[in-house]
Amino acid sequence: MNSDVTAETGTQSETDATRDGEILTVMEVARFLRVPKSTVYKLARGGELPASKIGKHWRFLRRDIHEWMHSRSKQAA
Repeated sequence: MNSDVTAETGTQSETDATRDGEILTVMEVARFLRVPKSTVYKLARGGELPASKIGKHWRFLRRDIHEWMHSRSKQAA
């Protein structure tokens, strides 16, 4: 029984790690932050939002967006 709990916990940690490294699109980031796509583009172009441009497309790591949000909330406090 304990091995089942350990197996589930291990699987959950692996899933979280995979999600942290997930690559997001502009639309996904806009939905996540609940802002218009134009705001995401503006922040990415200005270097305020951690992003990479691949060809014509902006891409974001979920982990970086989470860290960016946490750092902004700490600055506001």
